[in-house]
Amino acid sequence: MTDSHLDCAPTDIDAAMAEAEAVCESKGARLTKIRRKVLELMLEHKEPAKAYDLLQKLDGEGAAKPPTVYRALEFLLEMGLAHKIESLNAYVACGHWGHKHMAVFLICDNCHRVFELHADKTHAMLDQELADANFERTSSVIEVHGKCASCAA
Repeated sequence: MTDSHLDCAPTDIDAAMAEAEAVCESKGARLTKIRRKVLELMLEHKEPAKAYDLLQKLDGEGAAKPPTVYRALEFLLEMGLAHKIESLNAYVACGHWGHKHMAVFLICDNCHRVFELHADKTHAMLDQELADANFERTSSVIEVHGKCASCAA
């Protein structure tokens, strides 16, 4: 595994923001000032960010209140610009904005680092099982808790 918190997290924030704007425009949506700032904060954050952590960093951004942050996060999730890690109740920016994909997060219970695994075979098998069950998936996130390579050594 790499040292980055997520293998698909963008490293060039300016380029990522320009791409995010393009993704929103292509979907007929707008990246407002608050949505933009929340995404920038997530891109700068080196670990999954909780909504209240983001809210504290939005200080001075007008009337930023919890509902404002949650609405911005919901928008980013809908646009495919972020993922929610349910078991941590935290959010991460995603760099694969051109397509929808299922996220598989590896969460180290020891050091709390989070990695994203691109488990193409797992996704393909799940998609086949869903098709066999005549079930249409709208979203899914797979989370695996354990020890990362560094902590297991």
